[in-house]
Amino acid sequence: MQGWEPSTVVSDELVDPTPVAALAALFDDGVPVPGPGSELPPLWHWAALARWPVSSVLGGDGHPVRGSFLPPVGLPRRMFAGGEVVFHGPLRVGETVRRQSTVESVTEKSGRSGRLVVVVVRTRLTGQDGSSGLEERQDLIYREAVAPTGPAAAEEAMAARAAGSPFRRAGAWEWHFDTNPTLLMRFSAATANAHRIHYDWPYATRVEGYPGLVVHGPLMTLALAETLRLEGRPERVTRIAHRNNRPLFCGQRARLLGRRTADGFALDLTGPAAATTGPHTTLTVTAR
Repeated sequence: MQGWEPSTVVSDELVDPTPVAALAALFDDGVPVPGPGSELPPLWHWAALARWPVSSVLGGDGHPVRGSFLPPVGLPRRMFAGGEVVFHGPLRVGETVRRQSTVESVTEKSGRSGRLVVVVVRTRLTGQDGSSGLEERQDLIYREAVAPTGPAAAEEAMAARAAGSPFRRAGAWEWHFDTNPTLLMRFSAATANAHRIHYDWPYATRVEGYPGLVVHGPLMTLALAETLRLEGRPERVTRIAHRNNRPLFCGQRARLLGRRTADGFALDLTGPAAATTGPHTTLTVTAR
């Protein structure tokens, strides 16, 4: 990374109703679609403000090549690891907001899977009147390559049910969360995410060594946050801290679990091995 220096990127962007409607259609969960003038639900800015990069800046994995805004990390496997969002005021569908983003830190570490680099990105969104809408920290992890697993892995991903909402109620504060290749493709499109591990099965299994298509970290996080709307909670969310602990693969059984806490809610996405490995994704929500 010699010679690279962090910079702040500033842009004025529309809280676009089209990807908001696309995300609502993807969830298909019976909750009203936020239209122009409506308050944007928590974390939906990931879809509303997503922008496609031009094709010439994309690397072999589908992500923009690193070395401009993001540091030129030499490790190939990129994962969304978590972060925190503080909500100061509502963002509204159809308004123009100012986005300011900067790389706060780049940290090299060694883990169980080898060498890794943690990149922390800070973003601030402000409304047209200059008032702060939200402040966000995102943690990105880059890991070393692994041996390919071969083409026979994760056949259940292709057989997963492809119809209906991904949310199915199982009880009070408990929802089944069903994923399939169509859902992953649509979320990639709604959030302008071209990372091939989410839609290109041969690439995900033979090049990056996963056992199947990888469910987006932001999709798991958004699904957990959506349970607040599904449960009809009237509280206003002021802060969300989220962490992605391990991948969930397309077609694996997953549940969304929630409980009330003293100052908000605790939400977990659990996968097939949750009893021994713990939740895949966790959210700590502060609400009033």
